[in-house]
Amino acid sequence: MSCVLHPQVGSRECSASLPHSSCSFNLSSPSNLTFGSHLHQRSLSLPHKSNASPRILTRRISAAYSGDSAPPESPAKALRRILELPGVHQGPACFDGLSAKLVERAGFQYCFTSGFSISAARLGLPDTGFLSYGEMVDQGQQITQSVSIPVIGDGDNGYGNAMNVKRTIKGYIRAGFAGILLEDQVSPKACGHTQGRKVVSREEAVMRIKAAVDARKESGSDIVIVARTDSRQAVSLEESLWRSRAFADAGADVLFIDALASKEEMKAFCGVYPLVPKMANMLEGGGKTPILTPLELEEIGYKLVAYPLSLIGVSIQAMQDALAAIKGGRIPPPGSMPSFEEVKEVLGFNSYYEEEKRYYSNSSQLSSERSSSLYSLQGTAKNAEPKDQSSQDPIVEVITPEVYNGADGFKDSFSAIWSRKLRIRITGRDGFEKLDVKIPAGFLDGITNIVPALGGVNIKELLNEAADEMGGKQLLDFNDTMGDRIQVFLE
Repeated sequence: MSCVLHPQVGSRECSASLPHSSCSFNLSSPSNLTFGSHLHQRSLSLPHKSNASPRILTRRISAAYSGDSAPPESPAKALRRILELPGVHQGPACFDGLSAKLVERAGFQYCFTSGFSISAARLGLPDTGFLSYGEMVDQGQQITQSVSIPVIGDGDNGYGNAMNVKRTIKGYIRAGFAGILLEDQVSPKACGHTQGRKVVSREEAVMRIKAAVDARKESGSDIVIVARTDSRQAVSLEESLWRSRAFADAGADVLFIDALASKEEMKAFCGVYPLVPKMANMLEGGGKTPILTPLELEEIGYKLVAYPLSLIGVSIQAMQDALAAIKGGRIPPPGSMPSFEEVKEVLGFNSYYEEEKRYYSNSSQLSSERSSSLYSLQGTAKNAEPKDQSSQDPIVEVITPEVYNGADGFKDSFSAIWSRKLRIRITGRDGFEKLDVKIPAGFLDGITNIVPALGGVNIKELLNEAADEMGGKQLLDFNDTMGDRIQVFLE
């Protein structure tokens, strides 16, 4: 076990710049240590901005090798763990829940969201500032909820001044992002590799990062802040290097200069605060930055690499090919698309069916109860029987409650309707009797005082007309849409 302190290089990168020093313990060498009966290959390191004491470090080492199960780590913590791992880490850019799910299924440890791709997929418009903060948060939440890997969200230019940046940070935290990428472009912003880009002043650019750091602290979050500058194309390489240093001093966790024009410029960028992780953008299809392999990027000094257009690009091509086939009277050839079973597997149908089984018994019982007698009323519906047997069955009666007004014991005017009964008979179209029940007419009267007409029949009016008639009177006699005969008598 060895402890190595990596000092910064240069006047701005000396040991005085303590927040960017790193202390790491690496147990993944060939001479692994054996703990009990298990042989582990682990790497435990402190964040590059940690001022942890030896006591805290000891607790972290103990926790790493304890058998206790730890609570699930936050998305930000998972991303920081990736940043501490050796090598360069690839992150394809997604644009919706399905594309993010495919990234995870392919085995990638994290992914980005691409404002370019989201603007294309959600709006069908170019990435020229049309997307709003609310739309990006909404799309981001759908993405983060569809996967378990950490997601770095494209926060554009923060959607306004420093106060807007704080709102953006807090919104992205609530949406479940592990990190957020902030840039120094003016509004409306533009894609980094297109023409006409402009950046805000140095002071405003740095203030955005400071506001982001403050919002993170106020939220009690550890979201990773990726600071991007577009000043390489808007101003100069020297300006972009200066801004990168200033962003790191302001508290950014990862640095990113977009649209660097050569391998030499990429090396110069990675020489800025070497221990602060750098991000590369491999714009597929012909951007300004050279396309390098992950190994080449690692040798230069990059930690994260984004592929912003791969998924949206092949999606556009595949959809165009499919539409051309359909227009020609064909369907897309089998080799160009997954089978229906494969599509269902990707979308999680099989997992859904397995989980559904846990609730099948309760659900089917509930469904059975709901589909029991359609016309059951207070549990008095009768089983269907031949018509010649129905006369032998007793008619169910409900006891009429007595309603009194005051201590003198006299019934009020409302009790008159309670003294009458409604007889409801339902005969099925097959001739079997389904229901024969009597209820106090006051039950229905109370309902019709609120809703006089139900189903186009003014029941209130019918009750009022028959209230003074002695004996009995038929109020309704009709066939419903199922062919059953429904008769209502006032007795």
